[in-house]
Amino acid sequence: MNTTADVKAECHITCTSSNAAQVVEAVAKEWDTDTVILVPDQYLAKNVAAQTDIRIITWPGACEVHELFSSDDVEALREAHPGVVILAHPECPPDVLESADFAGSTAALANYVKDESPAKVVLLTECSMSDNVAAENPGVDFVRPCNLCPHMKQITLENILECLTEMRHEVTIEESVRVKAKAAIDAMLALPKMESPLAFETGLAPMEIEVISPS
Repeated sequence: MNTTADVKAECHITCTSSNAAQVVEAVAKEWDTDTVILVPDQYLAKNVAAQTDIRIITWPGACEVHELFSSDDVEALREAHPGVVILAHPECPPDVLESADFAGSTAALANYVKDESPAKVVLLTECSMSDNVAAENPGVDFVRPCNLCPHMKQITLENILECLTEMRHEVTIEESVRVKAKAAIDAMLALPKMESPLAFETGLAPMEIEVISPS
């Protein structure tokens, strides 16, 4: 989903971190192929590849927030906070998921905290996302290694109000692009709805996959 409409228009289907593994399996089955191209995030692609037998090709994109985390951070957090439960987003590098206790999309991480109520937890994801989960679970002690997304921080209540009341900042898309991009989104929405976001298996050794550099 984190791509431009132009990119979506060139794809068969879109995915999120919650359903990426499901989408890869569905695409491989529908087109009777053992190879799927998954873009734009190389770390999500590598972590999905570790969960499936489907061959995955990607390109060297990454989330500027999640790529900052490392397995060294996990080790340091465990040393500084004995007993802390480490939860990681699948757009983190594979060595982070290898060292974490649980991994999944933001929704999956929120569900884990709600269902398991760990005494102390750290979410290796964007700082504001962690704040939202903490607000819903006041009985859990949150450790916050804070990596902020500069793009999300540009969104404020004030400019949302301005957009709604003054109808400013309209986004326009070429019709041919819109139609093709919508088809990719609709293909994802047509998949069977998951009861809950999929968790990623942790403790797996990082998996090397083909990464195609842009020309």
